Amino acid sequence: MKSPSAVIGLFQGMFDSNILTFNPGWNSDAQPLQDFEDVRGIQARLKAAGITLVAEADPATTGPASCMVTDPDGNTILIDQHV
Repeated sequence: MKSPSAVIGLFQGMFDSNILTFNPGWNSDAQPLQDFEDVRGIQARLKAAGITLVAEADPATTGPASCMVTDPDGNTILIDQHV
């Protein structure tokens, strides 16, 4: 489902529980953006704020990568960069 500024994906059986996904480097049509904050920069800011990550991107790499956190209600937040 899609509105002008948000996309909701419904995936039965693909994930174990609720998941909220952000895709740095893509617009709402999954087209590459020229300017965006790399997932490793987002990850560094989360860690600097004292947020524990469930999975981390290798900070020594470039390009596609992801990191994950769990919100206070137990929902997974995936920051998934494809570019």
